[in-house]
Amino acid sequence: MNTIKLLRKLAVRFPKSIKSRGDRIGLMTGKLPENVNTILLCLDFDDTVFDMLPSLKKKPDMILTHHPFIYGTKYRVFKRDPIKEDLCRRIDELGIPVYSMHTNFDTGKDGMNDALANALGLVDIKPLEKAPMARGGRLPKKMEIHEFARHANKCLKIEYSHLINAGKKEIETVAIIGGAGSREFLTAKNEGYDIFLSGDAPHHARRDIISNHYNYLDVSHEIEKIFMPQMKKILLEIDPTLNVEIIDHEKLPELISD
Repeated sequence: MNTIKLLRKLAVRFPKSIKSRGDRIGLMTGKLPENVNTILLCLDFDDTVFDMLPSLKKKPDMILTHHPFIYGTKYRVFKRDPIKEDLCRRIDELGIPVYSMHTNFDTGKDGMNDALANALGLVDIKPLEKAPMARGGRLPKKMEIHEFARHANKCLKIEYSHLINAGKKEIETVAIIGGAGSREFLTAKNEGYDIFLSGDAPHHARRDIISNHYNYLDVSHEIEKIFMPQMKKILLEIDPTLNVEIIDHEKLPELISD
């Protein structure tokens, strides 16, 4: 498929205008080919993915990531990160461009947070009014809060999460942002959701959640791996003849409990 035509179709669904301020999306490095037949999807492009490229049946024409490969100008990023500079040089030598879709995919319809809300089995899903990147919905039936936390772990395919149990003991309405969205907990509370799910909550945010007598399930940033199957589905809707490969190599940190 013609590369520009494909990217324009993606841009209709996930325009740059809905990305977060200051976010870096689009072409990270390399030169876009005239046509793409094989696309590789990964959450982050790193050395592990690079080393796995020879194992693919076909060399990808483009690597499409969720998290930006180069967050900022190359000069500033490479000045503090020589490992990334070397990786960029090596992928450029292979002639494979890296393209990233981040908060525009998080916010857009059928993007990251719609996919996560659907994975939880929510119904009546909609964006939060004051935080349109987030999605809120309702469980088909109420759950005791610990039962819901175990349900969320299973649905989001993670081994563990961290629960702040300071609000309602039964959960019916749920809001979620993939990644690091803990700052939006008060918006979820004010809009009537019984619990808010996101990741990377710092200590002060956790204390604020407790002070507000609210529930929060801290789920790993890695739940955003749902980007790969969701983006593959979207790409194949655009062009069923595309060959879409996935490398899912990111694992949760090891949990030490003793």
